[in-house]
Amino acid sequence: MKKSRTTKTAGKKPRAGADADDLRIINVLLQDARLSYRQIAARIGLSTATVAQRLRNLERQGVLAGTVPLLDYEKLGYAFCVLTKVKVKQGRLFEVERKISADPHVFAVYDHTGGTDATVMARFRERKGLDRFLKLLQSIPHVERTETQLILNVIKESIRRLPDPM
Repeated sequence: MKKSRTTKTAGKKPRAGADADDLRIINVLLQDARLSYRQIAARIGLSTATVAQRLRNLERQGVLAGTVPLLDYEKLGYAFCVLTKVKVKQGRLFEVERKISADPHVFAVYDHTGGTDATVMARFRERKGLDRFLKLLQSIPHVERTETQLILNVIKESIRRLPDPM
C-alpha cells in the first residue's frame, strides 16, 4: 500500500488574524496595490511563494477584500463633500442607515456614540444635488434631526499604512 505524501500546510485552516509578516505585506500593498507577488517579496525579504500563500490566506479570512484605485474626486467634478450627523428614533438606527447607504452619493455611513447616532459622508457635483440629498435625508421616517457640515479642505483622507503596525 502506497502512503500519501502531505505537506506541512495540507489540511490546515488559514491562521486567524495577521502576524508581523502579514502586516508588512499589507503595508506594502497600501503603498501600491499593483505590485506583483515577486515585487512585494523583494521589498520585505520573503519568498514569492510565501507572499502568494499569505495573500490567499488574508483573502480567505476577509482581511483583504479587493483592490480599488485612489481617486481625486475634485478633479472628477465632485466639488462638494459633506459630513452629516443624523439623530434617529430609538430602535430604528439600522433601518435608517440601510436606507441612507443606498444613495449613490453616500460613500460612508458610521454609527457611533455621542449626541447623534450616525455620521454620513457623501459627495456631490453641484449644490442642487446636495440640496436634494439633504431634503431626502430629513424626509426618511425615524430621522429626528440632521446637522450637515460642508468639508472645506481635505487634510488627510487616504490610508497608506496601518495605524499601528507590529
